[in-house]
Amino acid sequence: MTKPLGEEIRAQLRRLGGEPGPGAAAEAWAQAVGPQIATNAWPARVQADGTLVVHVRDAIWGFELTQRAAEIAARLPGRPRLRFLPGPLPTQDAPPTRPVPNPTAEQAREALAIAAAITDPELRESVARTITAALARHRPDHSV
Repeated sequence: MTKPLGEEIRAQLRRLGGEPGPGAAAEAWAQAVGPQIATNAWPARVQADGTLVVHVRDAIWGFELTQRAAEIAARLPGRPRLRFLPGPLPTQDAPPTRPVPNPTAEQAREALAIAAAITDPELRESVARTITAALARHRPDHSV
């Protein structure tokens, strides 16, 4: 029976001293850093030299966590060197959205009138739909 290719790649990386991902550090991350940091920074990959690259929400988080790198590394398995870079974070559940109220015929006409000067038909239609939705959300008789 053949092994999946991913397992073979991981085995070869381990043999060469590298890891394909953050592994144990990612498993320990949330508990090691707490919920606020875990929401704004997450282990992304391990470089060939063993440095754990952590994606952060923005450069401000990167700067702040770089100042605390030794403290954070001490809480992680293997005490890795850390490098903080802005990058994608794991997605979290999206906040609930409010339903868009149905626009009135008058709001639809108003939106078409506002978008009428746009010469590209697809763009004009898209802008009109957006304006219609905005007008419907902000109508005076609509409760908040």
